[in-house]
Amino acid sequence: MTLSAASVLAESAERRPGHPALVFGSERISYADLWRATRRYAAVLREHGVRPGDRIALLLPNTPHFPMVYYGVLALGAVVVPVHGLLRADEIVHVLRDSEARALVCAGPMLTEGARAAETTGTALLTVLAGHGTDDDGPPRLDVLAERAEPLDRLVPRAPDDLALVLYTSGTTGRPKGAMITHLNLVMNVHTTMRSPFDLTPDDVLLGCLPLFHTFGQTCGMSACFLAGGTLVLMSRFDGPGALDLMVTEGCTVFMGVPTMYLALLDAAAEDPRRPALDRAFSGGSALPVKILEDFQEVYGCPIYEGYGLTETSPVVAYNQKAWPRRPGTVGRTIWGVEAEIAAADVEDRVELLPYGEVGEIVVRGHNVMAGYLNRPEATAAVLVDGWFRTGDLGTKDADGYLTLVDRKKDMVLRGGYNVYPREVEDVLMRHPAIAQVAVIGVPDDKYGEEVCAVVRTRPGSEPGPELAADIVSWSRERVAAHKYPRLVEFVTDFPLGPSGKVLKRELVARYSGRS
Repeated sequence: MTLSAASVLAESAERRPGHPALVFGSERISYADLWRATRRYAAVLREHGVRPGDRIALLLPNTPHFPMVYYGVLALGAVVVPVHGLLRADEIVHVLRDSEARALVCAGPMLTEGARAAETTGTALLTVLAGHGTDDDGPPRLDVLAERAEPLDRLVPRAPDDLALVLYTSGTTGRPKGAMITHLNLVMNVHTTMRSPFDLTPDDVLLGCLPLFHTFGQTCGMSACFLAGGTLVLMSRFDGPGALDLMVTEGCTVFMGVPTMYLALLDAAAEDPRRPALDRAFSGGSALPVKILEDFQEVYGCPIYEGYGLTETSPVVAYNQKAWPRRPGTVGRTIWGVEAEIAAADVEDRVELLPYGEVGEIVVRGHNVMAGYLNRPEATAAVLVDGWFRTGDLGTKDADGYLTLVDRKKDMVLRGGYNVYPREVEDVLMRHPAIAQVAVIGVPDDKYGEEVCAVVRTRPGSEPGPELAADIVSWSRERVAAHKYPRLVEFVTDFPLGPSGKVLKRELVARYSGRS
């Protein structure tokens, strides 16, 4: 049996050759042209020695070059290793060494870090977007060479359990680990989510503002859109006013984003009266406060479906879906073919399932679970237990099958022996009139072990300072239990964000743990 994830693009090019696959600035690229360019990229990569099973690292921004290289690598039967676009050379070195990458395809604007990393590891370097003119002394120009290459004539067959991707985790605990995603993992997640929850059709126009190096933008956005035969409108870098303008001018019907993007779109809407013809929006990456969901629906007239996934689960596990009533505050029900249950979080050597309604660790099994961590047998054994993947996330499941995220196990605050789940407190604090965004963390405390601290970005017109901090403390004291409300409030203008737009709470903890 053979299965290639490159068929996601190849088959839509057969079905809808003249339909626009990509919009990027003034460029309109049809499915036929995108697939032809992809096969030319594949031919050049093959001429440079890339063989089935080789791992090829991609350090590329959101431009048409990304899908051309991505599907070109898959068409050859090689393995794509996307690299986070903001990594420094030493961090890229880790990815290249750990994945044993045969080559790095690097965009010109990223060569400062990428070329240093490739030189350090002895990895072959190819470039795109590396300026104009010919430079025989520089690395091979993949995009230039592809213009005169004869396209690859057919996909290299792969087995369903062959690797398609190595996706590096964000490294919240130590060095990033490479999650091994098979062709079956990838194709099943794309096919399943295209139908539900995303309900993508050939007439849909999706704003591609999530970074393509991240699994949300790459699999849920790019690949699901291409499988449906829709149009992907690429943004090289997200900002609220620009996204609103692009969605209006390009007629976007679908938006996918992380909570910080929804906040930015609400801010943009306050300055720009235009509204796009959005039919539905999807949130993932981190917990979406219910207040933001409500505000977005009111301002944009469009429902947000919130869901849940991880790098290790290809990525989607569960979503609010049209087939069942939306339940704000939950991440919905599992997608087709996937199971998720709640297990005792403190039992590590086996999976001990808990009854409905109890808080525990979310465990997952199904077609979406990775083959394991590359070169990490012990880390793999720690998370793949009794046929389940242990997510490290705390949650509950009700009798109707809806999952509710409580928090990351490691983000839970233990104050005076009581568990405090930051997400619960954040949902309450988001209703304070002066708070635009908040992250709740635990900081060391001599008396209680940890104290609850709210890190706040204020709304325009609200003055950060001791008076507002005292008001937030007293306001929250009336609305949450005594052990949960924040005694400490810190103000920021911006939050440290990870590649998927998640707030990096570990950085906030480090910043405020030394306070007197």
